[in-house]
Amino acid sequence: MTEINSLGPQTVTGAQAIKAAMTGELLRLTQAQPGLLSPGETAQAEVVAMRQTGQEFQLVLRLLQANGLQTQLQASASQPLPQGSQVTVSQPEAGRLAILLQQASASQIATLTRLDTTQVPVGTLVQGKVMTNQLLPEVPGQPASYRALVSLLNTAQAGAVLAVDSPRPLAIGSLLSARVQGDQSLQFVPLAGRQDQLGIAQHLGSQQNRQASLPGLLAGLQQLARDAGTDSALRTTVERLLGALPTVQQLGDAKAVAQALLNSGAFLEAKLMTGATATLATDLKANMLQLINQISASSALGTPAASVAAAMPALVRNALGMLERVSPKPQPGAFPLPSRLLQAMEEEGDLEQLLRLAAAAVSRLQSHAMSSLQQSGTLENGNLQTTWQTEVPIRHGQDFVPLQIKLQREETPQQQADREREAPETLQPLWRIELAFDLPPLGPLQVQAQLTQGRLNGQLWAEREQTARLIEGQLGALRERLLARGLLVDDLHCYPGRPAQGSRTRVEQRWVDENA
Repeated sequence: MTEINSLGPQTVTGAQAIKAAMTGELLRLTQAQPGLLSPGETAQAEVVAMRQTGQEFQLVLRLLQANGLQTQLQASASQPLPQGSQVTVSQPEAGRLAILLQQASASQIATLTRLDTTQVPVGTLVQGKVMTNQLLPEVPGQPASYRALVSLLNTAQAGAVLAVDSPRPLAIGSLLSARVQGDQSLQFVPLAGRQDQLGIAQHLGSQQNRQASLPGLLAGLQQLARDAGTDSALRTTVERLLGALPTVQQLGDAKAVAQALLNSGAFLEAKLMTGATATLATDLKANMLQLINQISASSALGTPAASVAAAMPALVRNALGMLERVSPKPQPGAFPLPSRLLQAMEEEGDLEQLLRLAAAAVSRLQSHAMSSLQQSGTLENGNLQTTWQTEVPIRHGQDFVPLQIKLQREETPQQQADREREAPETLQPLWRIELAFDLPPLGPLQVQAQLTQGRLNGQLWAEREQTARLIEGQLGALRERLLARGLLVDDLHCYPGRPAQGSRTRVEQRWVDENA
């Protein structure tokens, strides 16, 4: 447990204390500025940046004089002044500025004095970045104590500065997560090995540039299957991969939809961990990895091994030996993933280009998997959110239409506990469903729906106005089919265009990061 010395709305007493602490403080200018301010003249200074060095605090100040002249200065102080703080200063000598008054109005940055649990309830996961850390004066008979200034990164009080007293020093620049225990106490969240995930996630940010849409690979595989000179083992893998893809008509059946999700590659790691290897023959990602392995070993590929390795993302290289691990989270990305095509195969039997297409397709599936992990965890309201995001290629005549799917389950701690112990008659969690696909001749379509306690709300978007009008005219029949399934339908509409990409519910999963 870590006690908080100042969390919450600024009180009058707290403001007076802050003023008293800083009034009369001398700021030492890094470079003397003779005649910057005339005797008796005062100016407003704003802290642009602050960095702790040892027991001193290096400041970058923006000075605004009464005549409108602005000057940027570097100075040092013995007490911290958070970024955004505003002070009134004078210049008693060429190398020093004296703080006459520190602004502490509600609109200015100030250290808070108590946590407002109406805005940040008990149980909320708060995140912050450590700005400063000081050893407090020793008290005889008491253990050492440290005071850190922490800038809040989330919740309704994001941007506020907290003064946190801790029995151990906090590394300057590190990120921390803590659970609110009361209006003046926090409990740090254990690291649980997440630092390694953060480092890998930062490395995987570049993976978005390596991924490509699936239709390019699938068209190349069709071409390869027609080539009489294709190796028999490779042809078998290609035919198995293509044969496992569902058609549009098949997805009209609920069981076929469930099977398509199971075979999409999103659950490959889970299958391997549970020993469910019987279903690997129809798993899209497993077949792609086997395809990459066979192409790499093919004598028809006249590419040096180093070139082959360079063409494959790092995760794909690892997957050849381990058939993938559960991957860390990437930076947040929008849904759906944008279409991205690599150069198509120039001629039949172009195995080197087919290898690149396969590697890029696996990267795309992996991007979906990492996005699922990134969006799974505890929300600001304390509920648990679990996300499954994937992509299912659908046969449409001789073409392939990628269907992007995102399923999210949000449940309260009580609902989670009831589900884990299989309690009867529990409240149903909130489900969110998002779909995105481009089906000729309808054009690009997106679907967003929410389902809770048997009630459904849904919105559809069609980029073509003619398609939007067509779908709107069919929503009555869709509503009747949903009602026949036992669902209560509230809102159901179709709009032209695309859904707004506004702010999404954020998952609170930061952790202490010494490299931040």
